[in-house]
Amino acid sequence: MAPAIMTLAADAPKLDSGSTAFMLICAALVMVMTPGLAFFYGGMVRVKSALNMLMMSFISLGIVTILWTLYGFSFAFDSGSGFMGGTNWLGMRNIGIAELWPGYTIPIYVFAVFQLMFAIITPALISGALADRVKFTAWSLFIALWVTVVYFPVAHWVWASDGWLFTKGVIDFAGGTAVHINAGAAALGVILVIGKRNGFKKDPMRPHSLPLVMLGAGLLWFGWFGFNAGSWLGSDGVAAVAFTNTQVATAAAMLGWLIYERIRHGSFTTLGAASGAVSGLVAITPACGSVSPLGAIAVGLIAGVLCAAAVGMKYRFNYDDSLDVVGVHMVGGIVGSLLIGFFATGGVGQTAKGVFYGGGWDQLWKQFTGVGAVLGYSLVCSAILAKLIDVVMGFRVTEDEEVTGVDQILHAETAYDFAGVGGAARSVATAGTTSEADSSKKVDA
Repeated sequence: MAPAIMTLAADAPKLDSGSTAFMLICAALVMVMTPGLAFFYGGMVRVKSALNMLMMSFISLGIVTILWTLYGFSFAFDSGSGFMGGTNWLGMRNIGIAELWPGYTIPIYVFAVFQLMFAIITPALISGALADRVKFTAWSLFIALWVTVVYFPVAHWVWASDGWLFTKGVIDFAGGTAVHINAGAAALGVILVIGKRNGFKKDPMRPHSLPLVMLGAGLLWFGWFGFNAGSWLGSDGVAAVAFTNTQVATAAAMLGWLIYERIRHGSFTTLGAASGAVSGLVAITPACGSVSPLGAIAVGLIAGVLCAAAVGMKYRFNYDDSLDVVGVHMVGGIVGSLLIGFFATGGVGQTAKGVFYGGGWDQLWKQFTGVGAVLGYSLVCSAILAKLIDVVMGFRVTEDEEVTGVDQILHAETAYDFAGVGGAARSVATAGTTSEADSSKKVDA
C-alpha cells in the first residue's frame, strides 16, 4: 500500500503561485464590475435618482459579502443534495489556509473570494429594472432574501460538482444561467409585482449623463476579462481563449447593436454602443470556453441584434423594465447559452467530466433544460419574495416621493449641487455689479 500512497501523493495537485496570483487579480477585476455597473446604471437614470441607483449596487457589496461568509459559500459549493450545498463551510470554517480547491491548484479561499464577486454583482444587476421607485430598505431586504433563496441554490445547480444541472452536462462557463438569466428573470418577476413608474410611456425618462454610462460600460468590459478568463481557475490556454472570445464577441455585439439601431432608428447612439457591448459580454459568458473566435463573432452579432430588438418589447407588452435588464441580461443570457449548441467547436466546458467535445442537438437540449430551469425558478421565486416584502413593509415609495425624487427622499442628498453652482455664479455676478457700481461712484466723485 505504501508505494500506491506515495504515487497518489506525487500525482496530487500542488499549489501554483502563478494561477493563484492570476485568480486573485481576476477576483479584483470582477469586484470592479459592481462599481462599474453602478456608474452604468447611474448615468442612465434621471438626475433625481442617480445616487439611489449607485447605492442599489453598492449595498450589494456589503450585504452579500456578509451572507456569503456566514452561509452562502457553503450553500453554493459544499457537497450537498444536487439542489443545495451542505453546511461544512458555514462561517468559512473547516477550510485550511493551504487547502486547495479539489482538482485545481488554487486555495479554497481564492476560489471562494472569486465566486463571492459573482454573488455580489448578480443581485445588483436586478436593480436596473427597478429604478426611480423602490424603498432602499425594501431593496436591501430583497437582496438578502434573494441570494439566499435563489442565487446560492442556482449557483450550486450550475457549478458545484454534484449540482443537478452540472451533472446533466449543461454548459455555463462563467454565468450565462446562474448570473444573467437568473438576474434578468428576477427583474421581470419583481417589476410584474411592483408595477410601472409614474409617467411610463408618457414622460421623457432620458439618461442624465451619457459619459457616466460610457465610463460604466468601459469598467464592465475591463472587469469582464476577469469574470470570464478567471472562470477556468487557472492561467493557461483555456483562459487565453476565454479572454480572446470575450473581446471578440463584445466588439461584434456593439457593432451589431449599432447597425440595428441605425437601420431602425436612424442614428448611432452612445447609449446603443454601451448597451451593445454589455449584451455581447452577457452572451459570450456561458460560451467563451467552447467556441472559436469566429464563433464568438457570430454569438456577439446575433446577441447585439436580438437584444437591441428585445429592449423595445417592454413598450409592446407594457412592463416597465427601467434600464433594460430583461432585454439585455435575460435575453442575452438565453441567446449565449443556446448558441453553444450551434457554434461550439470543441474545447472546455463546465460539465461533470470537465471536457466538452462540440455542439449538436443533444447539447442544445441540455442548454434548453438549464435555461428553462433557472429562468422559471428565478422568475417565480423573485415574484413571491417581492410580493411578501410589498405586503409586509411596502416595496415602493409613494407617488409624491417618486415625483420629488428618491435621492432626496431616501438619502437626503443629491448627485449634483445645482443650487451651490447657481449661488456661486450669482455671487460672482453680484460682486462684479457691486464693484462696477463702486467704481462708477469713485469716478463720479
